[in-house]
Amino acid sequence: MSGFVYDFVDGHKDLKDLLGGKGANLAEMTRMGLPVPPGFTITTEACRAYLRTGAMPPGLLAEVEEHLRAMQVAVGKTFGDPADPLLLSVRSGAKFSMPGMMETILDIGLNDMTVAGLARRSGDERFAWDSYRRLVQMFGRTVFDVPAEAFQAELGDRHESELSAGQLGDLVHAYQKVFEGHTGRPFPQAPHEQLFLAIGAVFRSWNAERAVLYRRQERIPQDLGTAVNVMAMVFGNRGEDSGTGVAFTRDPATGRRGSYGDYLRNAQGEDVVAGIRNTMPLSELATVDPASHAQLESIMQRLEERYRDLCDIEFTIENGRLWMLQTRVGKRTPAAAFVIAAQLVDEGVITLDEALQRVSGEQLAQLMFPSFDDESAPPPLTTGVPAAPGAAVGAVVFDSAAAVAATGPVILVRRETNPDDLPGMIAAQGVLTARGGKTSHAAVVARGMGKTCVCGAEEIRIGPDSFTVGGTTVHAGEVISIDGTSGRVYAEPVPVHPSRVVRFFEGELSAGADPLLCAVQRLMEHAGRVARLEVHANADTGPDALRARRFGATGVGLCRTEHMFLGERRVLVERLILAETDAERDEALAALLPLQRADFQQLFAAMDGLPVTVRLIDPPLHEFLPPLEELTARVARADALGEDAGHAGVLLNAVRRMHESNPMLGLRGVRLGLVVPGLFGMQVRAVAQAAAACAAAGGDPRPEIMVPLVATAQELEIVRAEAEAVLASVPGVPPVRIGTMIEVPRAALTAAQIAETAEFFSFGTNDMTQMTWGFSRDDVEGAFFGRYLELGVFATSPFESLDADGVGELVRLAVERGRATRPALTVGVCGEHGGDPASVRFFHTAGLDYVSCSPFRVPIARLEAGRAAVAGATGSDSR
Repeated sequence: MSGFVYDFVDGHKDLKDLLGGKGANLAEMTRMGLPVPPGFTITTEACRAYLRTGAMPPGLLAEVEEHLRAMQVAVGKTFGDPADPLLLSVRSGAKFSMPGMMETILDIGLNDMTVAGLARRSGDERFAWDSYRRLVQMFGRTVFDVPAEAFQAELGDRHESELSAGQLGDLVHAYQKVFEGHTGRPFPQAPHEQLFLAIGAVFRSWNAERAVLYRRQERIPQDLGTAVNVMAMVFGNRGEDSGTGVAFTRDPATGRRGSYGDYLRNAQGEDVVAGIRNTMPLSELATVDPASHAQLESIMQRLEERYRDLCDIEFTIENGRLWMLQTRVGKRTPAAAFVIAAQLVDEGVITLDEALQRVSGEQLAQLMFPSFDDESAPPPLTTGVPAAPGAAVGAVVFDSAAAVAATGPVILVRRETNPDDLPGMIAAQGVLTARGGKTSHAAVVARGMGKTCVCGAEEIRIGPDSFTVGGTTVHAGEVISIDGTSGRVYAEPVPVHPSRVVRFFEGELSAGADPLLCAVQRLMEHAGRVARLEVHANADTGPDALRARRFGATGVGLCRTEHMFLGERRVLVERLILAETDAERDEALAALLPLQRADFQQLFAAMDGLPVTVRLIDPPLHEFLPPLEELTARVARADALGEDAGHAGVLLNAVRRMHESNPMLGLRGVRLGLVVPGLFGMQVRAVAQAAAACAAAGGDPRPEIMVPLVATAQELEIVRAEAEAVLASVPGVPPVRIGTMIEVPRAALTAAQIAETAEFFSFGTNDMTQMTWGFSRDDVEGAFFGRYLELGVFATSPFESLDADGVGELVRLAVERGRATRPALTVGVCGEHGGDPASVRFFHTAGLDYVSCSPFRVPIARLEAGRAAVAGATGSDSR
C-alpha cells in the first residue's frame, strides 16, 4: 500500500508506527474475521505532514473520499443521504495509548436534514435526536474547544436519559446556539466539512497541552504523530437489546484469569469510559443477552491467543448484534503485570525471556511501596470500586489546578475525571471518583501511571469545596486515605505497613502460594540468570549493607566515608581543620583512625566474600563546620554583649579562611588528599587494619579504595603511591584494588592515561551531570527545571535519568579509552542513576560491569539488568 489512507482490511497489528495502535489492531481484528464495522485509518505520516505545514497534505482529502466511497458500498448507505444516512465516528490513535489526546467524535454526518432520515429509518425519533445531541456536544468540545460547562448549563440538573424526543430536539437547538456563540459560526451542516474538520482536530490534538504532558510523563517520543480512525457508526443506544462495554481477558487489577469488565445497556461507548453512568459487571451480560455474551467470550479467547497477552476490548451491541470497536494489549497494575507474565509462561504462551519484557523496574518499585495497616484502620467512610491498587493518604482537593498547586500530598476527588484532569492526576497521590468503574477514564489513566485510584464511590455527594457521605462532610484540605486494593475510603490518615514484596526481599515472607510473590521470585531469579550487569549497593553502614545483601546486592559499590564523620564525630573533624601544627593534625587523625577502622570492619563483615568499594573523603571540609551565617550571628551577639566569642570566633575565622564561591568545584576529593597531609593515609590505614582483622578472624574481606574527583593521571599516581606504602606497612592485609571515580569530564577524556594507574573506574554520574550541563543540582532543580520540562528542553530531569546523549557519551568514551589501555579494567557506576531503570539499560549497552544504587533500589536494578540482557539478545525495546 502507498498513500496516506489504509482500509482496515489492508493493515495488521505490526503496523503501529504507521497506523497507530488503534488502527493496527482494528486491521488485525478485521483480518481475523471478527465483526468490525467498515472503516479506514489515516496514517501518522499524514499527521506529521499536517503538523509541519499547518495544512492537509496534498492528495489526502481525495484519498479520504475514495475510501469513503468504498465504505458506503460495504455498508449500503451514503454519507449525507437525507433519507438513510451513513454516520461516522472519528477517533485518534497513536502508537502508544494516550488518554491525554482528543476524545472520540460520534455520529458525524448528522445535520438538520439527516436527523429526520435517521429517525424514520430507525423508527425511533428520540434515538435520532439523542445522537444529534451527542454530535453537537462532542464536536463543539473537541474540534472547537467549546467549554463543556457551556453545554451543561443548557442541560441544567436534568440527565439526557430523562428527556423526551421533543426535549432532546430543543436541546440540540440550544446546543447549536451555544456552539455559534463560542465559535462565531453556525454548526456545520455539510457532512464532509464535519469529517474534514474532525480529522484536522485529531491531528492538532497531538500537540494539545495535556497530550504533551502525558507523553512527557510516560517518556513517549514527541515526534511520532497520531493516526485517525474513521469507522461506520454502530449504535449501542438503540434500546434495551443494545448497549456498550469494555472487557478484559484477565483482571487488570490482580491478574486473575477470567473475563472482566463493564456493560451499560442502551448506551454509547463514551458513557462507559467517562464514568457518567454506573455500569453492570460484564458477567451479567450472560443473563441479559446470552448469545452476545457467548460470542464475546469466544472472541476474547481468540484475541488473547493472537496477542499472547491480556487484551482490553471495547464493544457495542446493536439490536442484539455484537460489534468489535477496539482491542489493545491492556494496561494493568504492577501486581497484575507480574502475575500475568508468570501465568503466560506456565500456559506455554511466552518464554521467561519474554516474561521479563512484560514487566519493568518501575512496576517493581510501585510494588515495594507501603500499604495500609488494616488492623489499625477505622471503619471506612465508604467503599468504591478498587480501580488501581496502593495506599494513598493526602489532603482533599477538588480540581486539577489545586492538585498541581499543592505543596504536600493530596487526593484528587472528582465526580468523574476527563483528560483535562491529567495534570492533577499526575500531581496527586491518588484519585477518588463518585462515578465510573474499572474501565473509566480515572481507572485506566491511574493504572497506567501507577497511581492509587478508587472509582464509583456512589455514596459520595460532591460540592464545590467539600464532599458528603451520609452525615459526614469532608472539606477541602482535610486528610483522607484511599485504598485502591479494597476500594475503601477513610476520613482520616491510616497507618501504613511495608509491602509484602519488600518483606519477601527481606526474608520475612516466603513466596508460598502467593501468586504475586511467586511471580516476583520467578522473574527475579530469571533476571539474575541472564543479566550481565552485576548490582552493587551504596551503603555506609553494616545494617545498610546487610539489607542490600538481602535484596540481592553482590557488593558495595560506594561507601561514602564522609558520612562516618557526622554526629558526635564532627568535633574530631573540627580539630583536624583547626590544627595549626603537624602534631595537632596527627593527633586529630589518630583519634579518627579507630572509629573509621570499626566502621569498615562492620561493612566487611556484612559483605563477607563480596567487594566493598570505599571512597575516600569527597566533600569540602567546611561542610563539617557550622554554617557561616550561624557563626557570624553567634560572634556578633557576643560582641554586642561585650562577651568573648570563644570557640565560635575560632570557628568563624576557619570558615572564612576556607570559604569558596563554588565549593563543589573547589577543595574537595583528591585535592583534599593532596593538600591535607595524612588525611587519605589515615583512611587507607583504617581500611587496611579492618581488612586484616576480618581476615584474621576467618573472614573474606575484599576491600577496594576509590579516589574521588580525579581529573588527571598525576593526581591518582600520587595518592596511589601513598596508599600502597600504607598498605605495605599493615601486616595481614588481603589484596586491595585501587581505582577512581570518573566524575570530571576531563577524566573521561583522559581515561586512557588514568587507566594506567587505576584498576577500576566508577562513574559518579551526579557530579558528572552537574559538570557536563554546567549547573548545580541544589540550585537549579527548584529554580528552572519545571520550566525546562514544560518547554521540552528535556523530557525528564537529567539527575533522575541519565542524559544518554551528553553524559552518556562521556561514559562510552571513558569505557572505550580506559579498556584500550587496561583490557581487564572493571567499570561501574555509583551515582543514583544506577537504580534508574532507563539508565540501567544504557549502562548495559555501554559495557559496564556493575551498577550501584541505594539498597531499596537494588531489586529494581537487578530486574532491569536482566531485561537489558534479554533486550540486547533479541534486539527488542525493553522500555
